[in-house]
Amino acid sequence: MKKIIRLFVLLEVFLLAQIAFAESPSKKGSAKMTKSLVVYFSRAGENYAVGNVRKGNTQVAAEILSQGIGADLFQISPKEPYSVDYDSCVARSKKEIESKARPAIRGDKKIEDYDVIFIGYPIWSGDMPMPVFTFLEKHNWQGKVIVPFSTHEGSGLGDSENSLKKTCKGATVLNGLAIRGQDAQNEQEETREKMKSWIQEEKIPGIQWK
Repeated sequence: MKKIIRLFVLLEVFLLAQIAFAESPSKKGSAKMTKSLVVYFSRAGENYAVGNVRKGNTQVAAEILSQGIGADLFQISPKEPYSVDYDSCVARSKKEIESKARPAIRGDKKIEDYDVIFIGYPIWSGDMPMPVFTFLEKHNWQGKVIVPFSTHEGSGLGDSENSLKKTCKGATVLNGLAIRGQDAQNEQEETREKMKSWIQEEKIPGIQWK
């Protein structure tokens, strides 16, 4: 009889251990993984310093970044595309900046599904293009981590980091990276290494260069 009771006790202990393991947060697959997204605005056609390009400078940089960290990718596309002619594009963008326009965009991305969002854009007149503001203002950024990057030909990040902090209330905006447009187009391996070093230096939780 004692042996039978002991057997039942051991069986009960074993079953309780299995239940505890199943509910343990350390069980494989139960830990929350960091989800990252690269959102970008870019324009192809005639670009300053690089001539006519099939892919805009920021698109090239965004694709390198997305591949490097294994993030999803989303392009902000205005319903009315910008002219491929450089001067015409500049004229329109200046009018939009002066009027604080919010050009309509095609599609959207549910940023609520992501923890870290990289936002890329060219610098136009010292800041982000207006369609980027359209996208930003459509969402609740509370608790999100934003990491900006820009392409430029001398403006760096302009005032875009401040604009992101003002527009994306509740988000943490980390240090951004500015890349020369001509480097993104013509020095892609160097651009890749620059972005890799940036990611490694920033030590963004859950983000690693693959």
